[in-house]
Parts: sequence; C-alpha cells; structure tokens
Amino acid sequence: MSSTESKQKNNLVPIAIIAGLFSIFGFVTWINGALIPFMKTINELSESESYLVATASYISFVVMALPSSYVLGKIGYKKGISLGLFIMAIGALVFIPAAEARTYWVFLLAIFLQGAGMTLLQTAANPYITILGPIESAAKRIAIMGICNKVAGAVGSIVFGALLLSGIDDVNEKLASVSASEKETLLSTMAGSVVVPYIVMAVVLVIFAVLIRKAPLPNVEAPSEEENSSEKTTKTSIFQFPHLWLGVLALFVYVGAEVIAGDTIIAYGISLGFSAAKAKFFTTLTLLFMVLTYGLGAVLIPKYISQNTALKTSAGLGIVFSLLILNTTGFTSVLFVAALGISNALVWPAIWPLTLKGLGKFTKTASALLVMAISGGAIIPPLYGRMVDANKLTLINEGMNQVEATAKAATSSYWILIPCYVVILFFALWGHKCKNWLKK
Repeated sequence: MSSTESKQKNNLVPIAIIAGLFSIFGFVTWINGALIPFMKTINELSESESYLVATASYISFVVMALPSSYVLGKIGYKKGISLGLFIMAIGALVFIPAAEARTYWVFLLAIFLQGAGMTLLQTAANPYITILGPIESAAKRIAIMGICNKVAGAVGSIVFGALLLSGIDDVNEKLASVSASEKETLLSTMAGSVVVPYIVMAVVLVIFAVLIRKAPLPNVEAPSEEENSSEKTTKTSIFQFPHLWLGVLALFVYVGAEVIAGDTIIAYGISLGFSAAKAKFFTTLTLLFMVLTYGLGAVLIPKYISQNTALKTSAGLGIVFSLLILNTTGFTSVLFVAALGISNALVWPAIWPLTLKGLGKFTKTASALLVMAISGGAIIPPLYGRMVDANKLTLINEGMNQVEATAKAATSSYWILIPCYVVILFFALWGHKCKNWLKK
C-alpha cells in the first residue's frame, strides 16, 4: 500500500467524525425555519422581529469566532469540539425557562448559546476538513460534509415542523376572537411544546460531547506557505491578502442568501395561503435540492469541473432563480425559492478552499474570519423581514387587503438576493485571483 493510500485510509475515521459534527450543525441550524413562524405566533411578533431568530443564531459567529480560534489554540481540536457540544446542550436547556416565561429575549438567548457552541465546532471543523487532504479536492470533501449537514437539516426541519407547527393555523385563527385569558392559555400551551424536544436534544449533545473525547482525531496542521503556494512571498500580515477579504465578503452574502432560502420559505408559503401542515415541508424541499447538488459536486469536483467553475455556475443560477421568484406566483414561486438550494450548495465548499489557498501560516486566522462571515445569516434575513413589513404597509395604505399585501410584499422582497449573488459571481470571476491590492 502506498503512503498516499495509507494516509487516505487513516483519514477515513476523522472524516466520519467530522461528518457527524456537520450533521449536528445541520439539524440544529435548519430548525430555524420552523422556529420563525412558531416564535412569531407565541410572542406575537412582526415579520422583522421574528427573523431575529436567525440574528441570534448567526450573530454568535461574530462574537465567538476569534475567541473560538484562541480556545482551540489552547486546548486543541478534540477538547474544543467537546466544549462546543456542551455549550450547545446548555443552550437547548435554556429553552425550558424560555417556554415557561414565554419571553422572546430568553428564547433568543438560548438560540445565541447554541450558536456560540456551533461557532466553536465550525471554527474547528471547516479548516480541519479543508486541510485533511489535498487542497485541490477540498471542495469535494466539504460537499460530502454538506450532504450530511443538509440531510440532518431536512430531518430536523420535518421533525420540529411537526412538533412546533402542529395546530398553528387553528391557533392563529382563534387568537383574533378569544378573550385575553383564553389567548394566554393557547399561547402558553403552544410554547410548552418546545420543552420535551429540547430536553432530548440536550441529552444527545451531552452524550456526543463525552464520546468525542475518546474519538481518534489526529492533530492536522495547515500546510506551510511553501507547500500551499508555488510562489514564495514576503507577506507579513493578514491584511496583505485581498482575495481573503473578498472571500470573507462573498461568504457573508452567501450565508445571508442561504438562510433566506431555508428560513423564510415556510413563512413565505403560509403568506401565500398554504397551510402550516403543508408549508412545514418547504424547508426540506430546499435542503433536498442542496443534497442532490452536493452529490453532484462530490462526483464532479475536481475530476470534471474545478471549484471555481462550480462557484461561477452557482452564482449565475442564484441570479436566475431570484429573478424567477420575483416574476412568478403561488407554488411555482415557492419552488424557485427551494431551487436556490441548487445554487447555494456548492458555494460554501468552493469559497473556503479558494480563500484559504496560499495563506500558509495565516490559515487559522483566516479561517476564523471566514467563520465570522457566517454572521451574514444574522443581518441579511432580518433586512428581508423589514422589507416585507415596509412593503406590506405601503400596499395596505394603497388599498390592498392584508392577505394579498402580505403575499405580494413577501415575494417582492426577495430582490435582496440578487446583489448577494452578484458579489459571489464577482469573487468567482476575479476576486479569488486578486493576490495583491491594486497599486496607484
């Protein structure tokens, strides 16, 4: 057996463990699609307020990315991953007092804590899987991780959609006509439905945290600058790599677009008149499109197409699907929101290796910056929510009834996706090749 084959075989167990972590990311992250309409009802929120669920989850990547990098440097990958799982378990348990008090900021605190734990896991897992093999095939490995992430996310969306959104249509209908005491009882009963699922989640996370301490995760170092680049460089600062900062921007807008595609689609379906019983499957549809595209990526990259070609194609499709959302109605429009899963799937796997290439000793710091870029999911979806609220109010003032105004406002606000995909296309065409800042 050659040394290369032996190394690939030795990497199988670590890759499987990281795949398990990506499954956890997916399950916890993609239940936000069900949480948003759930929180909107039990806390009586506006559209923009309800999307603070995404903000609380993703803003943790700004707050915790650099501290996570520091923690991993001190205690290593294995202990860091275990600590991240424990923090996520604590966040799950905070849902219990949040449900009892039915207080939105406590729910947001619980979601933030889970996001903080995921930040620690992401800071370890993404660069780890990127450098656990040749940089040229990193997108393929990350695509496989994406399949695990999205399959688990699809399962989580279905399970939590069934648990949290069951009966929400009846509750929303009754709220307008019941007394204050009956209303309080209805909402408190609905809020209590999160308790058992999150207790189970906390127990599972603690078990994983304990098991990971015994897992065979080797210490993999980033390749040296000479190994990672054919050109020698005298660069001494992270600020001397323009392609890194353009990659961070591209990842920022990408995560915002991905979260909009996955987290707004249930609420969007409900605004178009679909029942919650049907709409709860829409996030799963988005994720299934992503899984299919990840599978194609795992087969095609890098043997048939390059990481950069995949990124250019994805950005172009994102622009096309966004325009189709704006110009269609009903389930067809929902289907094009779900189809964004096709355009989104290979963006993350391609941006990471294209951004980290040639960074050598700066790879760890750059990875932390890329993790911070995940905060796009905290900022861009609430902007979409604000646009929906503003457009709806304008349409109602113009004489349109509330149901039609809500549907039209939700559809027209998807234009926010177009500049996101334009930025990604710019990075794919030119940005990743920009190794030096333009000189006068």
